[in-house]
Amino acid sequence: MEQSSVAILFIGASMFIPLWIGAKAGEKDRNTIEDFFIHSRNMGLFTLFFTVQATWWSAFAFLGSTAYYYANGPVYWTTIGWDIFFGVLFFEIGKRIWFYGKNNQYITATDFFTDIYHSKILGVIVTFVMMLFTIPYFQIQISGGAYLIEAASRGYIPSKMGAFLFTTVIVIYVWTGGLRAVAWADIFYEFLIIIGTLLGGFFIFYYFNGIENLFSQLNEYHPSSLTLPGPQGTAGPLLWISMFIIVPIGALMGPPLWIRMYAVRSVKTFYIMPLLLSLISLINISPMLIGNAGILLEMQLIDADTLFPRLFMSHAPYMLAYIILIGGAAAAMSTSNSQIHSISAIYTIDIHKRYINKNLNDKKLLNVSKIAIVIFAILSYLTYIFNPGILIQLGLTALSGTAQVFVPTAGALFWDKSNSKGAIAGILSGLIAIIIFSFIKNLNVGIAGFLGFLTNIIVFVIVSSVTPEDHITSSKIKEMRLKYKNTFS
Repeated sequence: MEQSSVAILFIGASMFIPLWIGAKAGEKDRNTIEDFFIHSRNMGLFTLFFTVQATWWSAFAFLGSTAYYYANGPVYWTTIGWDIFFGVLFFEIGKRIWFYGKNNQYITATDFFTDIYHSKILGVIVTFVMMLFTIPYFQIQISGGAYLIEAASRGYIPSKMGAFLFTTVIVIYVWTGGLRAVAWADIFYEFLIIIGTLLGGFFIFYYFNGIENLFSQLNEYHPSSLTLPGPQGTAGPLLWISMFIIVPIGALMGPPLWIRMYAVRSVKTFYIMPLLLSLISLINISPMLIGNAGILLEMQLIDADTLFPRLFMSHAPYMLAYIILIGGAAAAMSTSNSQIHSISAIYTIDIHKRYINKNLNDKKLLNVSKIAIVIFAILSYLTYIFNPGILIQLGLTALSGTAQVFVPTAGALFWDKSNSKGAIAGILSGLIAIIIFSFIKNLNVGIAGFLGFLTNIIVFVIVSSVTPEDHITSSKIKEMRLKYKNTFS
């Protein structure tokens, strides 16, 4: 069988299986908004772990990480640290968000903020932030997945056609089964991701006859790639710290993770997740080996984002290369499905139901959500056609934006003096700071996001402290904290 035929067979299988999974998930659909968006708050540990990990690992992790090692040296090694930090946050913050959501019937992040802070303006801002910064991250997945499909098929499936197939498959099974279909498909995708990642790392180990030989050659020919601030002199300790903070916090505050925190069946799940997320973080050794190997094997790359597919298509046996690249495409698809699903939830609950028609029953709201899935998928595909960039900077921009929501979240969970004025001022000042530091001061967007986050904290604390106490918010915070304490003490 010709190589291109084998590749298309692999790609076809990876497209068909999620459709079958979605059909099976659809058979269990209860035709309610709560079931479609948050799995009827009945997601178990096995499903949760795979869907969280598959959503967390994206084209950002495959294409972006290897490109960053290639161009900027070891700064991306902080990824293992931030994966562990993400697990800790999922326990400390996620458990509380789950408890609050279960007690107050929240479905989206905006539900949490409008209820606790009692502010429509804050709700609008949070909705805007969630929409604005999720869409570019979705675009990264379409771009990355389409590029990997084109590379794996040796050009027989052009990137635009790959993106169309990629997006169409996701729309069909998300439409059919909601979060249940997304989560079940993520189990399949995560197996592909793990297999592809491990095979990629083992291939590099075999190719260089051990890690020691790889790094000995790097130390001899490219020593600047092994120390901060990297070969370009721009990736120093401040970027290391910034990425360690912004990436896990931004991911946790993204709409897909809010939905998954609400969807958990039992609080016991939160006690196990940090261990599982920490153990799986060791898989990041493979992208590190791939990115560093690329410095030696693909020295003339103009676009570092192309390193991952180029390296394997040029140096690995073609069957192995296809499996590894399909693992990368699975990472993109497993993040895309969560994003299009969560964007639909934001529009349906936070915009349509809240401001357009408050009286729709579940059946009609489900119709709205499914139409929203199609519309946002089309818009995202068109955005990809006109702007197919896959730079990691887009990912850092998206995570820097959603990270700003963490400050009022922590305030609502832990600080009685928190109020809507502080929350609004903090988020807006954080976003303005990101714009100033990114575009006027021309700092790396990861550093700009971190500085915006610090600005947000300072403004939130000051404004909340000097403005009159909001008795409704203060009472709600105290009430929920007392319920939480009485439940888990």
